[in-house]
Amino acid sequence: MWSDWPRLALVGLVKGYRLLLSPSLGSGCRFEPTCSVYAIGALEQHGAAAGTYLTVARLMRCHPWCDGGFDPVPESRPALFSRLLSPSSAKKNAS
Repeated sequence: MWSDWPRLALVGLVKGYRLLLSPSLGSGCRFEPTCSVYAIGALEQHGAAAGTYLTVARLMRCHPWCDGGFDPVPESRPALFSRLLSPSSAKKNAS
């Protein structure tokens, strides 16, 4: 439970943004799902570190010159996090 609090806190921040700020800013996201929905999905599916990485990468792609379109949360973790958190790399580090 304690290891889950960073993910829960970040999801709470995104939900707070959606509730308090997003209605006054209007919808400017060029992607489907929207960036906030993507962020919640990435955090819930991949955890705090990888979810934050995916969210920041998505936010950097969402700008006025971007075509946008359908961009779902990837099924697998980003390669960087897969290598860092894989059991085989943990065994190599323990040796």
